[in-house]
Amino acid sequence: MSAVRERLPEGRYGRSADERADHKLKITGAVLGVLFLGLLGWFGWYYVVDSRISAETIKFEVVSDTEVQVHLEVRKDTAAHGVCTLRSRSEDGAEVGRKDVRFDEASDRIDRVVTLRTTARATSAELIGCTAG
Repeated sequence: MSAVRERLPEGRYGRSADERADHKLKITGAVLGVLFLGLLGWFGWYYVVDSRISAETIKFEVVSDTEVQVHLEVRKDTAAHGVCTLRSRSEDGAEVGRKDVRFDEASDRIDRVVTLRTTARATSAELIGCTAG
C-alpha cells in the first residue's frame, strides 16, 4: 500500500494562504495599534497642556442644614476665565446641592470660600470639574 500525504512538502510552493492572511492581520494590528497610541497621546497632551484652569477643594464645612461653605483654590492662566462646578451630597449619597462658580479675576491663583445652598443636610462637598471659557 502506498501512504497518502495530506500536506505539501514545506518550502516547495511558497507561503500558504493561511500564512499570507496571518501576515496581513499582523500588519493591520500594528497599524491600528500605532493609531490608537497616537490618539491616546494626543488626548493626553490636550488634557495636560491645553487645560487652562484647574482647582482643588481645600476644605469644606457644613454650616447648617441648608448650607455648606467650600474653600476652593483655583489655578489658571492670568487672562483665562472659567467655571468650576461644586456638588454636595447627603449621608445617603443623594445630591442635595450644586453650584457653578465663575472665575473672571485677572490672577493666576485664586482662593475663595463659596457658599453652597442645599436642600437637606449635607455630609460632603466636592469639586466636579472646571472648564475654561
